[in-house]
Amino acid sequence: MAIDWTNVVKKYRGLWIGFKEDEKTVIASGKTVQEVLSISRAKGYPKPILFRVPTRVLPYIGIGSQ
Repeated sequence: MAIDWTNVVKKYRGLWIGFKEDEKTVIASGKTVQEVLSISRAKGYPKPILFRVPTRVLPYIGIGSQ
C-alpha cells in the first residue's frame, strides 16, 4: 500500500528526516544527517530510516523497455 507523504513534504521541505520503521512517523528533522541521527538516538531510535525531503516535487513518468 502506498504511503501518503503529502504533509511530510509540505512541513519538512528541504530537510533531512528520520522515520520510525512504519515509514509514517517522523522522529526527527534537521539540516544534516548527523543532526537527525543525534536527535533520533536521544529519543531512543538508534537506526531511523533517513530521507531527504526534496525542495520541489517533480512529476516522473517511467517507461519500461520491451
